Amino acid sequence: MKISHERTHDSDLFRAVMMLKDEEECRAFFEDICALTELRAIEQRFEVAKMLYHQHVYTEIMEQTNASSATVSRVRRMLYSGKCIEELLKRMDEEDARKDLDV
Repeated sequence: MKISHERTHDSDLFRAVMMLKDEEECRAFFEDICALTELRAIEQRFEVAKMLYHQHVYTEIMEQTNASSATVSRVRRMLYSGKCIEELLKRMDEEDARKDLDV
């Protein structure tokens, strides 16, 4: 069996993201690589995903994020059929709970 060591452009991007040292460097990287509108759209979708995960209703999500109902619906489908977002949000909640206990 021959193992391919060819890299694809997208794997290089993800590899680069994994090498970022901290939140500040991550923010700078995404500000460098994305247009402002692209970055804001990603941030908006992630905020919508967090609110859906925490059981907020569509009208509240649209009001607070300025997302359209179509965006909220797409993010909902992605959240519950995706490969990672729901688990990541769970980890974030667990980390926040640990920090609250440390205070």
